[in-house]
Amino acid sequence: MSAPVSQSTRRTRILLACVALASLSACGGGRDRPKADLAAAQISTIGVNSYLWRAALDAVSFAPLLQVDSAGGVIVTDWYANPANPEERVKMSITILDQDLRADALRVAASRQVMQAGTWVDAPVQAATVQKLEDIILTKARDLRRKAVAS
Repeated sequence: MSAPVSQSTRRTRILLACVALASLSACGGGRDRPKADLAAAQISTIGVNSYLWRAALDAVSFAPLLQVDSAGGVIVTDWYANPANPEERVKMSITILDQDLRADALRVAASRQVMQAGTWVDAPVQAATVQKLEDIILTKARDLRRKAVAS
């Protein structure tokens, strides 16, 4: 009988699978964008790329939202503690900087705290964690764009 897989191991495996998918699903090599993509991304009531916006909201949907500004492209979560590891919590900030669907139009930051002697203490966040979240958002945004162009 095998040992049960921990929640953090399961989450790591899912994130790694998403990163692998992101590397396989790069946007097309050409610079020409389908007209449907340009129209869907820029004709909206929000001030940033709608695909990145929807993908970012989806990616952090597990955490409570503290601040959401679609005109400025800012999403800030409140502290989230995984029920399987309540001694650690994270807070994320996502900023979408442009109306174009590009990797450099996305900025992700994360803060992490651990419980020590009954108080929350700041702890380092691995750079790979932020990069994985960026990859998840970009992959989801590309998928949303592909679906919009195909329809």
